Amino acid sequence: MALKRIHKELLDLARDPPAQCSAGPVGDDMFRWQAAIMGPITFITRIYHPNINRSGNICLDILRSEWSPALTISKVLLSICSMLCDPNPDDPLVPEIAKIYLKDRRKYDRVAQEWTEKYAM
Repeated sequence: MALKRIHKELLDLARDPPAQCSAGPVGDDMFRWQAAIMGPITFITRIYHPNINRSGNICLDILRSEWSPALTISKVLLSICSMLCDPNPDDPLVPEIAKIYLKDRRKYDRVAQEWTEKYAM
């Protein structure tokens, strides 16, 4: 059942891809996907963000407790894009970064820019 839905979503993505995003399975494994999101911060490995840790794990409620079968891959990608532009410091995966985001936004922006230049370019 899950594989059937994944195939349907892959076809839907090909027909109507979300703006600034792309996604697809890694090789023949339909349960392992890779996505690319174009945006104001491009990251390949590390990103300075309160909701993304050093391993690349994402703290986003729809990927955990608020997941629903009604969510599509397109909607998840758009939610991740939104989170990148508007972090949620109240539910951080990296509390130290969330503290800086809340207390010194200029420092947060500066360090995020430095990390982008160091790790993503």
